Amino acid sequence: MPTALITGASAGLGAEFARQLAARHADLVLVARSADALETLAAQLRDEHGVHVEVMVADLAIDTEVQRVADRVADSAAPVDLLVNNAGFGLPLHFADNPIDDEVRHLRVHVEASMRLMHAAIRAMRGRGGRIINVASVAGFISRSTYSACKSWLIGFSRWANDEYGRDGVSVTALCPGFTHTSFHERMGLTPGQEGVPAIMWLDAPRVVRAGLRDAALGRPVSIPSLRYKLIVALARLLPSRLTSGVARRGRV
Repeated sequence: MPTALITGASAGLGAEFARQLAARHADLVLVARSADALETLAAQLRDEHGVHVEVMVADLAIDTEVQRVADRVADSAAPVDLLVNNAGFGLPLHFADNPIDDEVRHLRVHVEASMRLMHAAIRAMRGRGGRIINVASVAGFISRSTYSACKSWLIGFSRWANDEYGRDGVSVTALCPGFTHTSFHERMGLTPGQEGVPAIMWLDAPRVVRAGLRDAALGRPVSIPSLRYKLIVALARLLPSRLTSGVARRGRV
């Protein structure tokens, strides 16, 4: 069976990736900070689908923890065929109002940890093949503080890496959903219905994950799982950043 390693797997899109991949009979390595949530999900997936599920409790803002996960990605004795870089979190305030240590941790989780795990995965997958999905956001196409900057980096690097390493059998896809019903916004202190986002703009996690897995299988560098968000991204490229930044202040994607 193929093996997928998923970061941020204890909830939200990460847990949905785990459920859909287990249903496809993939073995799993689930990575997150919450041991209890990981063990609960792992037990459920083992019972329902009969797959092997390995649990790794790790904080990807800590170098030694990232290295431990990277070593697992690089382990040739138990190869990883799909890496899903999903771990991440949002910050509730604008850049100047947030503690700089929070901003640095945000950067480490979204960019540095993803880069380190991609480096380990590409080195291990070259020649034998494999896939990487980086969970980015449509925010990466819009100017909005460090969250957008981190997601923009993931999109740009995924595009380049997909071209560069596709010849070696490795595809790299940036999955760019819009507002998605998960616990992401609640962890930022925004209760459901109070995010300031119209109902029509929300996506559901199963649809987002299905689109990401499909586009990764097709070798696409960017996956935007909604026609309306495809149109928004196309429009954002034409509008001045001052205007799109103003619109983006209404919510976080």
